[in-house]
Amino acid sequence: MVDDMLRVRQNSLTMRTATVRDLRNHFPRVAAWIAEGEPVEITRAGKPFATLLPAMAKTPRRFKMPDIMARLNHGFGESCYDPADVALGISESRGDAA
Repeated sequence: MVDDMLRVRQNSLTMRTATVRDLRNHFPRVAAWIAEGEPVEITRAGKPFATLLPAMAKTPRRFKMPDIMARLNHGFGESCYDPADVALGISESRGDAA
């Protein structure tokens, strides 16, 4: 299929095809195809050598900071130790208790 207005070739049913010359002389038409979301195969001497694809949409990555205390309370409940109890347990295990 040939676009009569600008003479840019379309040889495939699934992907539009343009030559290097078409790209140089009729880039706005090829860019419009890409903007519509269609991949374009670029040929040189009748052989494909590149494919132009639409750019991926840049979506901001959503990151939610985890609630560490909620996870600890869910996992351990009320069995968490007080820092003073931990220090006492460590000193007893070392034999430092008097």
